[in-house]
Amino acid sequence: MASGVTVTDDVIRVFNDMKVRKCSTQEEIKKRKKAVLFCLSDDKKYIILETGKEILVGDIGETVDDPYKTFISMLPKDDCRYALYDVCYDTHETRKEDLVFIFWAPDCAPLKSKMIYASSKDAIKKKFPGVKHEWQANSIEDITERRALAEKLGGNVVKLEGKPF
Repeated sequence: MASGVTVTDDVIRVFNDMKVRKCSTQEEIKKRKKAVLFCLSDDKKYIILETGKEILVGDIGETVDDPYKTFISMLPKDDCRYALYDVCYDTHETRKEDLVFIFWAPDCAPLKSKMIYASSKDAIKKKFPGVKHEWQANSIEDITERRALAEKLGGNVVKLEGKPF
């Protein structure tokens, strides 16, 4: 069932920027988003960017040592979120970079929140064409282990964010 929640233009713009990766200068590359969280507006009518909940490529190595761990730490412990994570990984054959859409719905989140986020998920997914990987995580244990993300990427992964298993 659809919730009637609308995705804002800012969310679509961020997705398009992350998907296209058309950066020509070093400064543009540093401003590219590595990860971003989306939440519902206070009135529960819109899916919006969550203020201050993003990782920029330029942050990696400067203020962020491990982007995946930093991303996990941004997730609220007791409420739902949507996220886009631009994962870099190596398989036996090649190096890849893919967007992963994550629906974070921890078991301890309020039932009302889980229901509205679940019923609004299709609205945001439809605005993200071409995203090959989707992941629903319901506990911190589901998402903390890098191997769980590697399995979502196809299981042929030997390194995730430059770190071997």
